[in-house]
Amino acid sequence: MTVPVRVPTYTAAQVRAAERPMLDAGEPLMLRAAAALATVVKEQLTDASSPRILVLAGSGDNGGDALYAAAHLAAHTRVDVLTVGSRVHEPALAEALRAGAQRVELRAALGAASGYAIVVDGILGIGTSSDPSLRGVARDAVMGLLSSRGERMPRPVAVDLPSGLHPDTGAADDAVLPAAVTVTFGAAKAGLVTGRGPELAGEIVLVDLGLGPGLAGVEPAGEASVARVIPAKPGPAF
Repeated sequence: MTVPVRVPTYTAAQVRAAERPMLDAGEPLMLRAAAALATVVKEQLTDASSPRILVLAGSGDNGGDALYAAAHLAAHTRVDVLTVGSRVHEPALAEALRAGAQRVELRAALGAASGYAIVVDGILGIGTSSDPSLRGVARDAVMGLLSSRGERMPRPVAVDLPSGLHPDTGAADDAVLPAAVTVTFGAAKAGLVTGRGPELAGEIVLVDLGLGPGLAGVEPAGEASVARVIPAKPGPAF
């Protein structure tokens, strides 16, 4: 039996500030996050009779995390990628497709929804605006998946936080996939345990990216109970 771990929570601004020196130093945080994400997703596939995965990839770094994870996962199972933003992380998409992932359109993804074991929610992350509400194709995709819940909805795994959930306040409208598992990177975000966070985040797994020095002396926003903390390992040099 896994014993929950109490960890501090931080705001999006605090986490971004802690990441900045590491990014400026060339640390491949996205690749490390993606490798850890792929590991957790593979764990969720153990009981799946048809282990197909749908990856929802947004425009920003969360989309990149999800797509690099798709490159790991495509070596083991079928992975479909639905891009839902105005742009896409091109290097990550190229790696996912090179590894065997297939790009699909919205209608095809929704039509096949009951055949997916897992949907990886990589639409929005902590870089979202003050209003994280989903729009356009992203909203259509989420609402379409939510409407299929009477059949067999895929098990949602959220990348960093459920898309549409405010990272600081936990505010959200109805267009949010309630995660079975949220794989959050670097530090637990305050919004995962405030507002609607507890009902939408599911089980929280924290990936330690080494942000401790950057968060030293920073006043946490609060505390969260996470299922476990896992260390990030170097991913392949895509």
